[in-house]
Amino acid sequence: MKHKFIAKRYWKDQSTAMGQSDVIAKSFNDVINLSLGDPDLITHSIIIDNAFADAKAGHTKYTDFRGDPELRQEIINYYREEYAIDVKDEEVFVCASACLGMYLALEAIVDDGDEVILQAPYFTPYPQQVVLARGIPVELPTYEEEDFQINIERLEGLITERTKALVINSPSNPTGNCLTVEVMEKIAQIAVKYDLIVIADDIYTSFSYQNAFVPFASLPGMKERTIILNSFSKNFTMTGWRIGNIIAPDYIIKTIQQINENVVFTAPSISQRAAIYALRNRHEIQPPMIEEYRKRMFYAAERINRIPKLSVIYPPKGSFYLFMNIKGTGLSSAEAADLILREAHVVMLPGDAFGACGEGYIRIACTVNVEKMKEAFDRIEKISLFN
Repeated sequence: MKHKFIAKRYWKDQSTAMGQSDVIAKSFNDVINLSLGDPDLITHSIIIDNAFADAKAGHTKYTDFRGDPELRQEIINYYREEYAIDVKDEEVFVCASACLGMYLALEAIVDDGDEVILQAPYFTPYPQQVVLARGIPVELPTYEEEDFQINIERLEGLITERTKALVINSPSNPTGNCLTVEVMEKIAQIAVKYDLIVIADDIYTSFSYQNAFVPFASLPGMKERTIILNSFSKNFTMTGWRIGNIIAPDYIIKTIQQINENVVFTAPSISQRAAIYALRNRHEIQPPMIEEYRKRMFYAAERINRIPKLSVIYPPKGSFYLFMNIKGTGLSSAEAADLILREAHVVMLPGDAFGACGEGYIRIACTVNVEKMKEAFDRIEKISLFN
């Protein structure tokens, strides 16, 4: 919005497709919203009840600046038990969402004009977050024909003397792809060769359907040059609690703490207590949730591949998103998403919202149950242009 009281850098509209989808979803009274990664499931009662009890017991004040010490210890225990990664207390920071965590990490490491390479298609906020940190976002395209894996030669061709960091996301939002260990090992070699920091956006670690999740930081020599972003939003259906964590070398964590003290001071104490119980009870809480999303993902993928001009990689690999190929329709991503909205009253996000290489695709969030998803695809199947 152009206005004398608005900073000129924000005069150009910078709203995201995710923000706009909420408005679009209200256009029809029978809309099925498959646009946002906000699950229909609610936080498990174990988490809610224990957090509520802690609130009643007085956990309503500021916590330690790096997060509740009890939560930091649970995070340390988690990485040791699940991935055999030795994390020290001074390497842990609790933040008010991994989305904020990404900004804090970029602000801590990026100098004016530094370039940050983004694995694309990417989570929509990445480029603007790089810009907010006064850096320059550089898109690293991946393609369905290459299984959405990072092409190492393409990556190396983007590196300049100003390249500071690479952002990877696996399992991926929006493609659902998982980077192979072999590809990550090659990325590790590039990181060493060019002295890069790797920001690993590990938001969907619980949703790796084909192979067990392997953290990039667990590769030899990578922990000291990796910033891990994690969140309780998706792994524990805690989107509204706004709680995440960062694991990084202690000098980066110290800088992040200093920045955060001028942004939100500390993460919400109640949310931190909830996160403690999430981690402690993960073996009870997560398996049914993961199986539910697996069922939804496989159902949706099968339905898509039955529609003549639509397709998706099968079987699904990870996350709870599908990146549906609509190139056979002859429409752009925006046109196809608009057609589905107008004719089927189903909201999805156009693929170009996730980078230029996302053109020709639509992202589907499998955040409704199979019955509701069946209704959505029953409607979509009737669109004549897709047949």
